[in-house]
Amino acid sequence: MRLINSAKFTAVLDANVLFPVVIRDYLIWLALYDLYTPKWSQKLLEEFATIFQKKGMDLTDEQIQRQVDLITKACNHALVEDYENLIPSIHIKDENDRHVVAAAIKCNANVIVTYNVKDFQSEYLVKMGLSVVDPDTFIADMIDLSPEKCCDAFREMVLTKKRPPYDEQQYIEIFRRNGLTQTANELTKYLEISRD
Repeated sequence: MRLINSAKFTAVLDANVLFPVVIRDYLIWLALYDLYTPKWSQKLLEEFATIFQKKGMDLTDEQIQRQVDLITKACNHALVEDYENLIPSIHIKDENDRHVVAAAIKCNANVIVTYNVKDFQSEYLVKMGLSVVDPDTFIADMIDLSPEKCCDAFREMVLTKKRPPYDEQQYIEIFRRNGLTQTANELTKYLEISRD
């Protein structure tokens, strides 16, 4: 069932969808193509920064901060503020994720994009009109709604990859290896159509 019904909507990106870089990059490129409006809070950015350490990546604090700076510069209107007073009223399975819902409510988001969909299942979210979806479904739905712009964003993203360089098919396989199966299938379908 499609959770996204418009190519122009607001999505709060949970910290866990900003890693790995291949998923984060495409989400950012889709935003740059004005296909949706990404949102996050300072707390989500802090959680994103800690993922590098949890994954055992040998990066300095400066290198991690550079990753944070890159996404905030690319989407310089994404920061949600002054949502903290909403947190106590939110009831979801994982209390540690209440801040994500609070940020979504504050910015009138349509959807929360997260790998932890089950942690957000709650009547509270239904009443607030908030959907929760995994990144693969989110991106695949967007491609289905706006295939030409999504393919253009994908092509431009791939062209920027220089170290090492990739072709489109190689990058689609990278998506598959990172769990974006629906996304890879949708891109393959529409990229083939556009070549005909």
